[in-house]
Amino acid sequence: MSDSSQLPYRPCVGVMLVNHSGKAFVGKRIDNREGDWWQMPQGGVDEGEDLRDAALRELWEETGVVASNVQFISQTREELLYDLPEELMGKLWGGKYRGQRQAWFLGRFVGTDDDINLKAHNPPEFCDFRWVEPDLLPDLIVPFKKRVYRTVLEEFRALI
Repeated sequence: MSDSSQLPYRPCVGVMLVNHSGKAFVGKRIDNREGDWWQMPQGGVDEGEDLRDAALRELWEETGVVASNVQFISQTREELLYDLPEELMGKLWGGKYRGQRQAWFLGRFVGTDDDINLKAHNPPEFCDFRWVEPDLLPDLIVPFKKRVYRTVLEEFRALI
């Protein structure tokens, strides 16, 4: 296998979606059979795509939440990087990336749970969702993304 440190990071966006109670949306990934991991919506940025547009697209694809039900509050000051663990290196994204570089957005959800449709996009990424206290986020995500979630939480905490 080639040296993974030479691979680029995949451009990505993430959305910390919070409701009127200040709780954050997390979805349980359909494809994760290894544990009880929950994550916030996130996904790749298409070439030339505006980051905010990518965030809205990914949010819709993963949750069915439409733009009119989200009020963006903030964006992380810098991109956050994470590397894939060795066991996943070369298996995701066609083996072209070593991890992701993510721009995160904080969005206020102004809809109701009826406005969430995990099957809006086929195939769906989440099989279930829930609203959690933001401080729980780093405990719910796969271990290799915990540092990113802690950073997102710290940067957005005062705005939630």
